[in-house]
Amino acid sequence: MKRIKTRAITLLALCIALNIVGSNIALMLKLPIYLDSIGTVLAAAVFGPLGGMLAGGATGVIVGATTDLYSLFFMPVQLLTGLVAGLLYRRIKPGTWRSNWWLAGVISLPGTLLSTAITVILFHGITSSGSSMLVQLLGTGMGKTMAVFLIQVGTDYLDRFITVYVVALVYRALRYKLPQAN
Repeated sequence: MKRIKTRAITLLALCIALNIVGSNIALMLKLPIYLDSIGTVLAAAVFGPLGGMLAGGATGVIVGATTDLYSLFFMPVQLLTGLVAGLLYRRIKPGTWRSNWWLAGVISLPGTLLSTAITVILFHGITSSGSSMLVQLLGTGMGKTMAVFLIQVGTDYLDRFITVYVVALVYRALRYKLPQAN
């Protein structure tokens, strides 16, 4: 059995804290992006899919129990993001800048499809995020599902692009000090 080192536990806790702080900033400022997956993707880059899913799942539970109940319902999106990012980062180093734009797209697409379904089926297009205002504006001229999907594609991609960029910066700065579980 492999022992979990103190450094690894500390880094996972930091990743969860990054997600919580980012989520609360986006919620308080009603930003159309979420900022709740930087820690998930960083954990996935360092520890693989299981680490990313652990950080994302813990974030959903903690934020859902404390500041934003909607986070509990979107926890499967965090789990999926951690899984996809972990699988991608097994093949690609997080510090490569040329791959950031397409990595963000590949990481965000499965989550976009899932979050669109959750938003439409459970919440009829209205959630606690700032993107709900955009959905309401766009939804007046088209169907609710299409409006939610179009807004989710844009906001999720922008959110994941920022996330992948920040993770690349952190990974490049700390790559020799990070515990490598991949």
